[in-house]
Amino acid sequence: MMLGKKTRITVLGVVISSMLLAGCGAKEAEPQDRHAGEHQMVAANGDLQEQTAGLDKLPTFLDPLDPMLKTAYSTAGEVKEILKSIPCYCGCGDSAGHQSNLNCFIKEVNPDDGSVVWDDHGTRCGVCVETAMTVSELSKQGKSVKEIRSIIDQTYSTGQYAPPTPTPEVM
Repeated sequence: MMLGKKTRITVLGVVISSMLLAGCGAKEAEPQDRHAGEHQMVAANGDLQEQTAGLDKLPTFLDPLDPMLKTAYSTAGEVKEILKSIPCYCGCGDSAGHQSNLNCFIKEVNPDDGSVVWDDHGTRCGVCVETAMTVSELSKQGKSVKEIRSIIDQTYSTGQYAPPTPTPEVM
């Protein structure tokens, strides 16, 4: 089953608006390390990562960006358990070592204290944002993780996108 036309158009509208506005923004106007502190680090692939106290505290690297990207990151936090089972088709498996779409937004959540290491990869990638927002919408529609995975795989395995991250199949 592919995404419905209305859902796809809505998600694409949000993603395109976000990416157009974010593309004009802060990365060029404000150096990455301006807010760098003890809770920010740069990954080997160049992605900026920032630790916050929990999922309810978004990273400061989102502050100068379009509010829709904040929504995407917040949404990724809300559906993180599902995103662990959803591959990303932007090429980040090879370029950044990501294992699923979750890694485009969140590197890890500390099970002891709930702190989160956020990754800024999703701020530059429409495929990542569209995937996370679509997963959230499908979840709200009552789809199972297996159904959501199947829809995402069918949508992005058309040959127009990069190979998927090495996300294990949903059983």
